[in-house]
Amino acid sequence: METAVVLLSGGLDSATCLAMARAEGFRCHTIAFDYGQRTRSELQAAERVSAALGAESHRVIELGMGGIGGSALTDHAIDVPENGGEGIPVTYVPARNTVFLSLALGLAEVVGADAIFIGVNAVDYSGYPDCRPEFIDAFQHLAGLATKAGVEGHPVRISTPLMALSKAEIIRRGTELGLDYSLTVSCYQADAEGRACGRCDSCRLRREGFEQALIKDPTIYQS
Repeated sequence: METAVVLLSGGLDSATCLAMARAEGFRCHTIAFDYGQRTRSELQAAERVSAALGAESHRVIELGMGGIGGSALTDHAIDVPENGGEGIPVTYVPARNTVFLSLALGLAEVVGADAIFIGVNAVDYSGYPDCRPEFIDAFQHLAGLATKAGVEGHPVRISTPLMALSKAEIIRRGTELGLDYSLTVSCYQADAEGRACGRCDSCRLRREGFEQALIKDPTIYQS
């Protein structure tokens, strides 16, 4: 049985990613990040999902990305947009996936993982530059150069099973695998109880995904 590290935010995509890794037969170690994000409920969701899907271990790594700022998710002086917009949105957290993958890479070496699963998507997403295939390809190259495993000829594989799927396809796949999406929190500004705002970009994508998949949306909204 191969071993994988799975980045788990507590949201819909990362939970599906974990379900897919488990379905492929991986022994999974999950990792979440307390990086100064607006909502704490997603960290609680990540713990729930990890336990429900039988991960070998779950870690929460504390990061001070709020000290950098520059994102509506880490700086309360910047409002979370609720009307869409053009270009890269202010919910983009500078270098987030680069930092997350670097720490996951370190954990992968420690637990002897063969792969790192990350739920990035280039179809129904918010336009973040660190969700693109080009970014993953570049990080895969770095993983081969920067680690003991890579130098010894066994680089950790960066797996992105959701990259080319629509949100509806992701939801259908997770449902087929028995994933309970009521455990997840996707909203950028969910309240302390995990209830979604229903207005942010993440809520919009999630709601449209369930509608297009013709599957009942289990999301609990604030109003």
